[in-house]
Amino acid sequence: MTNIWWIRRDLRLTDNPALQFALEAGDVIPVFILDPAFSAQSPRRQSFLHEGLAALDKDLRARNSYLVTRSGSPLEVLRQLLSKTHATAIFAEEDYTPYARKRDAQIAAQLPLQLIAGQTVHHPEFVKKADGKPYTIYTPYSKVWKSMLTEIHLLPAPEKISTPKNIFSEPLPEYKTNPLFPAGEAEAQRRLAKFTGVQRLPTLAPIHQYSELRNRMDLDGTSALSPYFKFGMLSLRQAVLLSTFDLEPSTCIWLNELIWREFYIQILYHFPHVAKTAFNKSLANIPWRNNETEFTAWKEGRTGMPIVDAAMRQLKETGWMHNRARMIVASFLVKDLLIDWRWGEAWFMENLLDGDLAANNGGWQWTAGTGTDAAPYFRIFNPVLQSAKFDPHGDYIRKWVPELRGLNEKEIHAPWEKGIKISGYPDQPIVDRSLVKERTLRAYNFSKEQTQ
Repeated sequence: MTNIWWIRRDLRLTDNPALQFALEAGDVIPVFILDPAFSAQSPRRQSFLHEGLAALDKDLRARNSYLVTRSGSPLEVLRQLLSKTHATAIFAEEDYTPYARKRDAQIAAQLPLQLIAGQTVHHPEFVKKADGKPYTIYTPYSKVWKSMLTEIHLLPAPEKISTPKNIFSEPLPEYKTNPLFPAGEAEAQRRLAKFTGVQRLPTLAPIHQYSELRNRMDLDGTSALSPYFKFGMLSLRQAVLLSTFDLEPSTCIWLNELIWREFYIQILYHFPHVAKTAFNKSLANIPWRNNETEFTAWKEGRTGMPIVDAAMRQLKETGWMHNRARMIVASFLVKDLLIDWRWGEAWFMENLLDGDLAANNGGWQWTAGTGTDAAPYFRIFNPVLQSAKFDPHGDYIRKWVPELRGLNEKEIHAPWEKGIKISGYPDQPIVDRSLVKERTLRAYNFSKEQTQ
């Protein structure tokens, strides 16, 4: 029998349950559908995806197979392929976004679609409270998640994949390689090996320094694997397996970060309304200032707050931003400028290479204080203190804000406090931080009062 392996967010051959099920059922036709529903997504992310498709096609051809790409409505494309190839089943990795669930339900009602769990370690339905309700607080969720963890046996990449010949495929889309993040499973595996120490290095593996370095914006202390998780070029199960080889504090902290990713996936799964509004309904009516001039300055890295400007310029130039920097710029937009978190969330999705609905939404609502398991709404990051603590020498700022490269580490975090003026850079931040706390608390309390 012949089966379709419908590839969506699992551009890999290693540890791919959907592919494994398709192989066990017979010959396999690997198919990727360029869905018009995603045509408006970030051009940078599209290019990364297209490069990943080319890499996957190369890996398939090395195994006597090839990638079939088609454009159009998934339902109609799959219907045509079933008719032309006489395939008997469609195997696909289950996805949990509202769009994916609606799309798959419609297709499963008309075509022989079989959804296979593989995007997460635990299905969102499986980690629940004793009363059957989903967790909305991370710590108890993570404890139960860990208690359910059994020995992980990775599925090896198949040595050969039998695919019928001469199935029509559209040309692979063009792409532009991001030199900082080359796409594909091979690069994802290389980075994972380097980070976890599987690829032996003369120095300590980065994962074992993760607890000390992960918040340092001036150092490469994180795994930088998020774009590869986003498109399934790397299995989350494989990352979890490598993070449970030992119980060192740094390794445990990295495991917790992987669980956060899964936590936000299950939040979106059980509470899809978070994609459009605040999880905390009492904070759904905040009277935002939404000053468009200030929003533009934030987007372009011209706020006069060096650490914020450095991070926003990094995002615009590379499509990536350090996680600590993400929290700082999000807090500055929402709490300092009192601009709707959804504006920032949308800008991130437009620019981030790893832009993922669940993780991005969860992070923004956490910082805004509107979400599940969020930072207290009255917590407001002090960007100057954050900068001095997590970019102590100012190297991160100097890299991305060249106007400030001549300043020393005592001046660079808040040059206006030293009376320093730099040509081409704002003399003062666009917001007077002495006004921030009272203004923000008043706006948040207004929303809370409206729901009482």
